[in-house]
Amino acid sequence: MSTHNSDDEHGKKMIAPIVITVLYIIYYIIYGTILVHLVPGIGGILLGIIPIVLAVTMIYVCMQRIDEIRSGEEDDLSKY
Repeated sequence: MSTHNSDDEHGKKMIAPIVITVLYIIYYIIYGTILVHLVPGIGGILLGIIPIVLAVTMIYVCMQRIDEIRSGEEDDLSKY
């Protein structure tokens, strides 16, 4: 039964990183789309790549955070 409670706690701790990641990705998509449409030619495309890289980085960081939560390392900062 304690495993079930642990899973619930881990699930609750994963909500915030996932929501923040989704919000940032939406922001980056909107921002990148605006850049591509406002700046003509290759410059717009190059500027549009930056939000894509940032979105991919956010996903990677979120996946790392979820792994930390699942492994029980969510309180690492309290050790220091």
